[in-house]
Amino acid sequence: MRRRWRRPVYFLVALLVACAALTHCAAFGAAPMGDRLERARRSPQWRDGRFQNPQGSWADVAASYLRLFARSEPDTRPSAPIDTVSPVFAMPPASGLAVTWFGHSSAFVEIDGVNVLIDPLWSARASPIGWLGPSRWFPPPAKLDALPADAVVISHDHYDHLDYGSIAVLKGTRARFIVPLGVGAHLEHWGIPRERILELDWWESARIGTIDVVATPARHASGRGPSKSNRTLWASFAFIGSKHRVWYSGDTGFHDDLARIGERFGPFDLTLIESGQYDANWPDAHLGPELAVEAHRRVRGGALLPVHWGALQLAPHPWTEPIERVLVAAACHDIEVLTPRPGERLEPTTHPSMKRWWPNAAWRPASKAPVIGTKNGNGDERIALPPCRG
Repeated sequence: MRRRWRRPVYFLVALLVACAALTHCAAFGAAPMGDRLERARRSPQWRDGRFQNPQGSWADVAASYLRLFARSEPDTRPSAPIDTVSPVFAMPPASGLAVTWFGHSSAFVEIDGVNVLIDPLWSARASPIGWLGPSRWFPPPAKLDALPADAVVISHDHYDHLDYGSIAVLKGTRARFIVPLGVGAHLEHWGIPRERILELDWWESARIGTIDVVATPARHASGRGPSKSNRTLWASFAFIGSKHRVWYSGDTGFHDDLARIGERFGPFDLTLIESGQYDANWPDAHLGPELAVEAHRRVRGGALLPVHWGALQLAPHPWTEPIERVLVAAACHDIEVLTPRPGERLEPTTHPSMKRWWPNAAWRPASKAPVIGTKNGNGDERIALPPCRG
């Protein structure tokens, strides 16, 4: 059993190391240096030479590798093409707030006259190597450089959120980039002018047009190479307009600051919360469906748009399981869940009618495959969910 997972892991690491040694492998980006590194070191989140989660993070790494490489789960990818929509942005939303989800965590938020593009992933793979790594299940529903983005927000530098190919296209637009501390090193390395990059620590904000973009805490990790992980920060983001408020979770496990985010910046008309690509062996890296719903409640969200699912496989659960479990958990607390097809433009405050677009496929309920985060990075102290009210 041990050899079954060691061989592919060693092969992947060898490929990454070989690519890192080549000068043309630009997708790895660049490490923070100089004044950028000094600013990172002054952050309250920086300890012992890297960024760290205040609550720690627990994972059973050996069990994770065994599951990924030694066992195959059914229905982990679609068996038929996914139906997408080509969005049109000719007119601003009548309500002042619209959202378009492109699959995974990529989304376009139109809020009070400002357009924000979130974690664009337009490349065929979430990888630094064009022929290796998780591949998309469908082409992006819109042309990237045609999106009228005023700002591009990047939650952290993992490949499924900071995509080199997408940044290369967006370099030719007028958009400004809002990123957590240190991530600007990658962008500048790729040719984005320093004056177009705004780097934020948690609780810091930037003004874009008529809205404030606030970097809020998250519980995750960072890194793009085989070494020197967590040299850049990860974050969630609040978008505060004159009439509307939106919160994006980024990648995160459950953490104590969720309620504080809700107190300081909520209530939110819309939340975009990562709900997929989870596993019980690393419950502090991703929320999972049930804790995604609880996070929505803690930040005082209105409508919930589940993200981080539906476009590629990064975890061994069935591909439709995240949305099915979110709907079950949300029903317990009478929460409105938005389930747009990729590319479908919605105005959340109008309470649009949602239609099921994904197939009926096998999935595991929470009782069969629970994903419960830890309180302090210890596997024996788990977060308790409130009882279902439904």
